[in-house]
Parts: sequence; C-alpha cells; structure tokens
Amino acid sequence: MTQNIINAGWNLNNSYARLPDPFFEKVQPDPVSNPEFAVFNKALAESLGLNSDKLNSQEGAEIFSGNTLPEGAMPIAQAYAGHQFGHFTMLGDGRAVLLGEQLTVSGKRYDIQLKGSGRTPFSRGGDGRATLGPMLREHIISEAMYALGIPTNRSLAVVTTGEPVFRENELPGAILTRTASSHLRIGTFEYAAQWGGKEGLRTIADYAIKRHYPEVEAQEDRYVKLFEKVVENQAALIARWQLVGFIHGVMNTDNMTISGETIDYGPCAFMNEYDPATVFSSIDVQGRYAYQNQPPIGQWNLARFGEALLPLFAKEQDKAVELAQSVHSKFEELYHKHWLDGMREKLGFLEGAAQDEPLIEDLLGIMKKHQADFTNTFRALTMDKPEITPMKDTPDFTNWYKQWQARLERQKVSKNEAFAKMKSVNPSVIPRNHLVEEALEAAVRDRDYSVMERLLNVLAEPYAYSSEQEEFTKLPPACDRPYRTFCGT
Repeated sequence: MTQNIINAGWNLNNSYARLPDPFFEKVQPDPVSNPEFAVFNKALAESLGLNSDKLNSQEGAEIFSGNTLPEGAMPIAQAYAGHQFGHFTMLGDGRAVLLGEQLTVSGKRYDIQLKGSGRTPFSRGGDGRATLGPMLREHIISEAMYALGIPTNRSLAVVTTGEPVFRENELPGAILTRTASSHLRIGTFEYAAQWGGKEGLRTIADYAIKRHYPEVEAQEDRYVKLFEKVVENQAALIARWQLVGFIHGVMNTDNMTISGETIDYGPCAFMNEYDPATVFSSIDVQGRYAYQNQPPIGQWNLARFGEALLPLFAKEQDKAVELAQSVHSKFEELYHKHWLDGMREKLGFLEGAAQDEPLIEDLLGIMKKHQADFTNTFRALTMDKPEITPMKDTPDFTNWYKQWQARLERQKVSKNEAFAKMKSVNPSVIPRNHLVEEALEAAVRDRDYSVMERLLNVLAEPYAYSSEQEEFTKLPPACDRPYRTFCGT
C-alpha cells in the first residue's frame, strides 16, 4: 500500500484508532485494478478543507479506491454488534475501512470511510465488495437528505473498480467514500457492554461524550446525560424522516448513530401515496420497519442503548434501571413535539392552537383514503392550488380545506408569512423512486452519469419551487407490482 504524495489538504487524525484494540481491527483496503470516478462531490471536498482540483484526478481515484492511502491515514475496521430485525448478533465493518478523521479549519471532525474496499476480520463470509448501483443510490439519497436539511452522513466520492462483483448476477464493482461526524452506533455500545466489560464500556462512552457532547463531560451524571442527548437527537431525526415521507428500511441498532445522523442507506425510499403501512425493503417481510413503525422502533432501539449503559448509571441495579427508564420515557413526548411542530409548519400554522392536531390527522386520513401523494399534497397546499390534488372534488377534502383556510385566517401573521414558512419546509422535489432507478440504470448499464447529475442538480434545491423542477414532481405510471428496494450487500 503506497502513501499519497499529492498535497490535497488532508489533515487526518485518528482518535478512534487510539482506543483499545477490542474496538477495531487494523486492516488495509484491498487494491483494485482500474479505479475511475463515477462521481466526485466537489462542494463537500472543499467544505472539508480538501483540494478538489487535485483530488478530482487519477491520483484522487487511487485514493478513493484504497489503492493509495492519504497522508496520515491509519486504516481500521470498527467492531460493533447490533439487533438486526430484533435479534442480537456480533457484527463489525465487514466491507468498510475507516481511513481516519479529517479535521477542518473550524476544528470539526469527520470520519473518512471507504465502503466496499474489501474483506475485513468482520466480513462473516462476505467478499467485502460493493456494486455500483447501491453505492450511487447511497450517494443520491444521502445528498438529497442533506439538501432537505436532515442530519445525515454524506458521500464524498464513488469510484468504479474495473472489477466484477458477483451477487445474483455479475455487476460492476464500486467503492463509496462516506463522511460522517462519526460512525459510533447504538451497536457500538451493545458490543462494549457484551464484550468490553465495564471499563471498556466507560472508555467508549467517554469517547462519545468528548466527541459529540462535550458540554456534559464535566457533569457527575454524564452517562445519563449522554443517554438524554441521544434520545433527544433521535426523536428529532425520526420526526424529520416522517415529515418528508422517508422510510429507512433497516432500522437495526447498528444503523442508529449516537450523533443523530441518518446512516446506511440500503433499502430506503421515499413514500409516494400516503399509507402509514408502506414498506419498500424486500427483506422486511413482516413490516417491522414500515413508515408508521419508525418512531416506536426508534424508541425500542434506544431502550437497547439504555440497557447497554446501565452499568455506568449507578452502582445499584434498581437505581440504574430507574434512571434509564426516566430518560427513555421522554422519547415519545419529544418525538410527538417535533412531529407536531413540523406538521404545523407544513400547514402554515405559525401559532399553535389546540385544534391543530385533529385538523392534521383529518388531512392525513383523507390523503390515505384517496391515495394522495404525500409530497405533492403539501406542495399543492404550499402553492395554494388544491385543484392539482386527486382529492380536489371530494366532499371530505373540500370541507377540510375550508377549515384550514379559516385556521390560517385566525392567525396574527399574514397568509403570505404562513405560505413562506410552508415553502421553506415542504419540498417541491424528493428523490422519487422511479427517477432514482432511471439514473441508476443509465449509470450501471451505459456508464451514463448525466441522468444522475441532472437529478442531483434538481435535488440540491428542494425548496426552490422552480419551473425546472416541474417534471421531477410527476408521479410514475401506475404499476401492478409494488416498488421494492434491496440491501445491496
């Protein structure tokens, strides 16, 4: 493995690699034969303090493929466990390598991770590789989420490897370079509690606090405060998912971050017609991670986090459980507040009132009844064009619309102010499933990335309501088969 010789602005630190050995394994990315860029995120590179011109080159492709290590890299695979569809198991980075943490000029720290870079000690029989379609899918969805203002990991680059990967068929190989404020997961703490002992658990908890929540570091009950912070951030995050119709698809505990960022865009998708029972993932046959289940599953996952932290809460088991339950019980109220505040903004209610929630629930019920598109319904209301919804001539929607208008009139703020707020929170465009599939098909089949680039340009400004976005708001043709997503591993 060679060291990078171009001066591209790397300022890598390796705080995670200085933790005790049980939390990671040293590993080298497996070299590939012919790395070429499929996509390079110039804006993200520059925000990280990297020289995008120097990295957007063959030398850069060598770095993002793992053939060459950037200066200061100490590649490792992280160890973690997790509850997958409710069942606990040992996991770890089976096809990912953390190169290090890029320190920006402002002092922020971002993990730089290669995904699909080959086998690791945690591969569990897998080949450690990734294919082009799922890596581009993660790039598209994560960048769309970022533009929507939802906390997320991001994609710095995707390179093709010049080598086939075998799944059901032979597919082109690819490697994604992912950035995140960290890859600490609930599963990291489950691993520490199971195999690290109390001191190992304390070590990773202190590390998480120092990295993400330094404001509680000096407090005597800092581990309880850590739990509180994670509960608060996950309640806010999941509410944001619900407000845009995003379905994660695989909410295992190893896919929930301590930072409150969205991570692991496998079988995820955005809902078209509103139906709380919507499931896209081909492997979620029981609907465990359906749209309507995301808040309670988030709460269930957080209970596993609290259980892992119990030894740090108090010496007495009963007291530790009492503290954990006290914090955990706040999730439902926190989530509901974030969701209700968000729904009020989506409908232009800038001054809360007692009748708001019944009015919101009535609208959602009407949308479900008439199979109205989630995003386009709120887009139509934002433009005050109810006539472009499939509910336009129905008595129940007509009555609801009159009530909504009357509610807006009772506010002290003007309607213009209300509609301005609606426009800032109701996206005009989302990564529609059929548009994402079209972009991926062109890229994988023909190496034509122009379809994806055009889609990304539109998704970069979801609240613009521009004429250029109009065609991207259209729904796909009706299909007898439900849309299905796949994990890609």
